[in-house]
Amino acid sequence: MKKELKISIPILIVIIISVIVTTIIMNNKEPAIDPNLTQEASQQNDNEENPMNEIFVNLNGQKLKINLEDNSTTSALIKLLPLSLSMNDLNDNEKYVYLDESLPTNTFSPKHIESGDVMLYGDNCLVIFYKSFSTNYDYTKIGQIDNLPNLGDGEVSISISTE
Repeated sequence: MKKELKISIPILIVIIISVIVTTIIMNNKEPAIDPNLTQEASQQNDNEENPMNEIFVNLNGQKLKINLEDNSTTSALIKLLPLSLSMNDLNDNEKYVYLDESLPTNTFSPKHIESGDVMLYGDNCLVIFYKSFSTNYDYTKIGQIDNLPNLGDGEVSISISTE
């Protein structure tokens, strides 16, 4: 009887150690992830971070699409929509308005502005350029409006929305 007890104790110890080691390994192992679920979650996160890649500006009854950059500035701007703004003229080449909120920036020096560029100057000045020209100023790119008409002198009222 003592001999069976001596053999049983080492076997019991090996079993206990095996269970402990297996438990430790299983707890440290990453759970299996369904790749389809991961792709859906990733797309959902992308939609939350950048819900769309275009918004629209209404200028004098004309609806124009703004093709957006994929950055934190455009994401923050989208959260402010819809907006109705009165934009002032500057230098006979741009319309600008100071927003009530600051937006995140990622400034660069474009050296050349194209007609239709939509930029942020500083952290709260929304600018729509209606003429092309060279510049030394720094901006954060928001997007581009194709075929933007000359907006002329003076103030212009616009609305920006997702539809």
